[in-house]
Amino acid sequence: MKQEKIKTPPFTSYQKFAVFILAITQFTVILDFMVMSPLGDILMKSLNLKPTHFGLVVSAYAFSAGTSGLLTAGFADKFDRKKLLLFFYVGFISGTVMCGIVNSYYWLVAARIITGLFGGVIGSISMAIIADLFNIQQRGRVMGFIQMGFGASQILGIPIGLYFANAWGWHAPFLWVAGMAGIIAFTIAVKLKPITKHLAVQHDKSPFEHLKHTIAKKEYRIGFTATALLSVGGFMMMPFGSAFAINNLHVTQEQLPMLFMIAGLATLVIMPLIGKLSDSIDKYKIFVYASIWTMIMVAIYTNLGVTVFGLVAIANVLMMMGVMGRMVPSSALVTSIPEMQDRGAFMSINSSLQQIAGGVAAAFAGTIVVQKTKTSPLEHYDTLGIIIIGISILTVVLMYRVNKMVKRRNQGKKEDLITFQEI
Repeated sequence: MKQEKIKTPPFTSYQKFAVFILAITQFTVILDFMVMSPLGDILMKSLNLKPTHFGLVVSAYAFSAGTSGLLTAGFADKFDRKKLLLFFYVGFISGTVMCGIVNSYYWLVAARIITGLFGGVIGSISMAIIADLFNIQQRGRVMGFIQMGFGASQILGIPIGLYFANAWGWHAPFLWVAGMAGIIAFTIAVKLKPITKHLAVQHDKSPFEHLKHTIAKKEYRIGFTATALLSVGGFMMMPFGSAFAINNLHVTQEQLPMLFMIAGLATLVIMPLIGKLSDSIDKYKIFVYASIWTMIMVAIYTNLGVTVFGLVAIANVLMMMGVMGRMVPSSALVTSIPEMQDRGAFMSINSSLQQIAGGVAAAFAGTIVVQKTKTSPLEHYDTLGIIIIGISILTVVLMYRVNKMVKRRNQGKKEDLITFQEI
């Protein structure tokens, strides 16, 4: 049977700007988190950390981000989304500056907690803005561009960050990220228009009541669970990615920036294509194909031994294709679950549970992975691969329920698109 092609509305000029500003905002937030992985080997050696300690550095951000998301969920639909975005972005910048000036393990954990309290909410605010400003037939492409921040962080951010770390120490990448974010915050303040139409449809009198009503909805809870499970795999593998590449695959410290750059370049090419396919074909089908591909590549990659750099780069790219190929359609589907008046709260709770699940996963992974000396291979990394494959199967089942729910809601119902002439 021939697949019916869905009509995809074009973007207005202001929509293009909104996509750009949200994408580069996400770029800095993702880079701040992603840079911890390539800095992992440097930090573990510089601060004399064991894998368990480093896992806690990563999970500290996740746990604080999750806590912040729950605390702010009730208020998320009570304010202009632009002002909310600016408030948390400025807090994120402050936390990142702290990461760039601390000199001990405990202060680094404290700085990561502060960064997570603010940075962990930014993604959920951005998702609420996207749901307000773009209809369902546009969101796949929007998510493709937003997720390009992940690829850009690997092509430009992580290699430059590693260069700064090798030249001036591990503090330098954080100060660099904070400097970029400051310029972006100024642009948001000047150019982004207020986003307030959701305020007109608020019914809950108090933030706590709004939070309670949002959590009480069964269809929302299905979306929360699916997103939380999706984050587990990435958080389990990513913190120890550079240590595994260096100590098990024998990638050198000098080759590591190139490895991330190659994977990031592939991501930049793949993400817009995945976004277009998600809008024009079927988001769930794309998600299923990408999930199967991810499971195959995770099984291969986590069982590699000493491997020549070219094959490591190819395997890394192929695995990233699957991982990122799942993120675009799943994000587009999940943003379609909440009603307009619940979007801020839903996205905050969703982001919170995602971060908490990821924090648990990173801490759990730190108890599984063992490194006997600073230069010995990581042990039991393949065990993480088995766990990730099992969780991936569960997410396919849950996203099937999300997909059915979204299709049922949108059937015969016009999407509540906010046109920019009304703003």
